[in-house]
Amino acid sequence: MTTGLRDLTDLDRIIHKPARLMIVSLLYVSKEVDFVFLQWETGLTKGNLSSHLARLEAAGYVHVEKMFRGKVPLTLCSLTDTGRAEFENYRKTVKRALRR
Repeated sequence: MTTGLRDLTDLDRIIHKPARLMIVSLLYVSKEVDFVFLQWETGLTKGNLSSHLARLEAAGYVHVEKMFRGKVPLTLCSLTDTGRAEFENYRKTVKRALRR
């Protein structure tokens, strides 16, 4: 029985932080979302969200694209293939641990 719980020690520490888990979960179900949507859904401040996105981007899990729509700045975020695979692995590990 403890073997399942020990699987939790293998969780990806980058994704496992609560704020980053929210971000990755939202991006997993969407092709791409804008920064304002992520901020609204997560309840994070601009600075906190930016910091977590930077960490996910540095790990290669998230792609952040900054542009303008007319004269208005727009930041779009999406999961990379690596980020999607790592999140799927994260989910499988949690499910496996909770099943046992």
